[in-house]
Parts: sequence; structure tokens; C-alpha cells
Amino acid sequence: MDLYQQLGIKRGASEAEIKKAYRSLAKQLHPDRNKDNPKAAERFAKVTQAYDLLSDKDKRARYDRGEIDEDGNPRMPFGGGFGGSGGGPRPGGAGGPEGFPGGFSADAADLSDLFEGLFGAASGTRRGAGSGGPFGGFGRARPPQKGADIAYRLKVSFIDAATLKQQRITLAGGKAIDLKLPKGVEDGTKIRLSGQGQEGPGGRGDAIVTIEIASHAFYVRDGKNIRLSLPVTLKEAVGGAKVKVPTPEGPVMVTIPKGSTSGKLLRLKGRGFTAKDGNRGDQIIELAIDIPPHDEALQQFVEGWAGGGNPRAALGV
Repeated sequence: MDLYQQLGIKRGASEAEIKKAYRSLAKQLHPDRNKDNPKAAERFAKVTQAYDLLSDKDKRARYDRGEIDEDGNPRMPFGGGFGGSGGGPRPGGAGGPEGFPGGFSADAADLSDLFEGLFGAASGTRRGAGSGGPFGGFGRARPPQKGADIAYRLKVSFIDAATLKQQRITLAGGKAIDLKLPKGVEDGTKIRLSGQGQEGPGGRGDAIVTIEIASHAFYVRDGKNIRLSLPVTLKEAVGGAKVKVPTPEGPVMVTIPKGSTSGKLLRLKGRGFTAKDGNRGDQIIELAIDIPPHDEALQQFVEGWAGGGNPRAALGV
């Protein structure tokens, strides 16, 4: 969710509406009132972060223009390089504004005045006093932020994606690692590498690798299946034959049934892409009869042949 959705408000909300929405959510989610609910604490942290950014006019304007993300980090384009043994991609991420890796500057909003008297004796929280929970004491400094994430693009061949072949990627610092492609990988799939981002006071951020699957010369992806148009001779189609057919794992022999026509589909089980559930798709072969342009023997045969009737009769012509 974006920052406005976190607070349940619309873009263009006034400062008063932002503050009102945050006060309402903070009262519901405050850790002192949800000591046995860790999810409430996580949600509290997110809405607090959203309020921090949206209550700052400059940061809010930058966020609305798309210059910074939900963490306050600059939005940077992906690095131009691709992974593999030939050299790694270049980093596209950067630290937060004013040199703070987590995206918050030193003058982040002090929320203690906002909570003055909000919880009172019910929570026992006083300005500057800790409550014992992870968010106790609104006057104290925020925990150290992790470093910024670094974005990469990794171009993967069609065959490697279909067979889930392990990829080699070189990170910004020169470290090369082996990356395992996930089941269900698609163009645009993102893989998070924990602790491989920029260094920060609270530890390293992550590396976010976006997969780009290259197109293929003759394969076409169809969901988890692979489609292939296979040329066959007229003799192979009429009389039947065993022919060699390429697959992602290498060529195999396939039987062409007698009397086959262009458009006939054959199926090779388990030769497609692997879905998220672990089931692998098939390779669908569509036959395409190839007629040589200048074959005198074939020309003489056709001239003396009755023609086999009207194949368009079913179309009413």
C-alpha cells in the first residue's frame, strides 16, 4: 500500500485530515494497548512512518511527484548491466535523503506532542518515558534504520528460465553469487537477497533482482506451456515419420502420424515451464507442412491427381 492507503486517506488530504487519521490509527494500534498482538505493532510502525513523511511538506511533495518511495528513499532507475559470467549489473538504489540510509532525515517529526494526553493514565506512557515495549517513549530516538535496498536486472535466457538453471550474478561490491530461479518464474519476477544492499546503522538493506526473460528464436511461452511450430515435409505428413524435435533439455524423437495436416497438435509432457505449485507444463508442437517451391516430381504428381475433394466444404463454400 502507498502512504495514503496506510492512513486510509485520499491523495490531496489536508494536513488536518492526515493528523486526524493518524491519531485515530495510533490510538487503536499503540503497542501499550496491543501487547499480545505483534501484527498491531508492525502496523503501528507503518502508519507512523507514513505520518512522518506525509506531515513533512517537502517530503510529501517529493513523494507525490514520485521522487521518493514509501521509505523516503530516492526512486532510482535500475542499473543497466545484466548478470551472468560476463559481468554483473550495476546498482540502481541509493541511500535516503540527507545521508540517512533508511530514508528519514535528522529532523524527522517528533511525535511526542501529538500523543500528549492521547493515552493518559490508561497506557502509562509519558513523554520521554519508556513503556517497556518496542515503541515505548515517544520522546526517544527511533531505532537505527537499515541501509537502502539496491535494485538489479538480470536477463535470463528462455531455455534457462524453462529449466530453472542456476544463474551467476555479480553484485555492486564485486561479489559474485549463484542465484536459484524460483518455480513459477516469469518476466518481471522479483527476487530479494537479504543483507546484500547498502550498509546502514541498523544493518544492510537487501538486493532486489528483477528477472527479464529473453525471447527465443522459435519457442513461444503460453502460460506454463511452450509452443513450437514444427516444419514437416509433405512425405512425412502423408506417410508418417519419426523426426527429431528440439526441447529445452535437448532434441528428442517424435512420431508424426500418417495423414497429418498443417495445424495438427502434438504434445510432449513435462517439457514446459515449472509452475509455482511445482507442476511442469508441456511442449505443444504444431505441425506445418512445408511445400518446396520448385519440385518437378511433386508438380507432375499433383497435375495427375484428383485433388482429394473440397476441404472447404464445411465452410459452406
